[in-house]
Amino acid sequence: MAYNHPKPDDRSDNVEKLQEMIHNTIENMEEAEESMNMSSSEQQEQINAKNERRRESIAGMREEIKDENHAKH
Repeated sequence: MAYNHPKPDDRSDNVEKLQEMIHNTIENMEEAEESMNMSSSEQQEQINAKNERRRESIAGMREEIKDENHAKH
């Protein structure tokens, strides 16, 4: 009988992945803001709310990058 063992925790590229996620999130925010010109006021409110959540996510990812860098040293 084969036993399933968890994969070892490879965190070596976490910072790069987080940086890429931040980059993609910023691009999504910019695209959403550009679309606001053609959106109703209700859609604009939704876009603003989503972008605010995105800003919070970015802040969290930046904190995680700091933690990862601190753990490496």
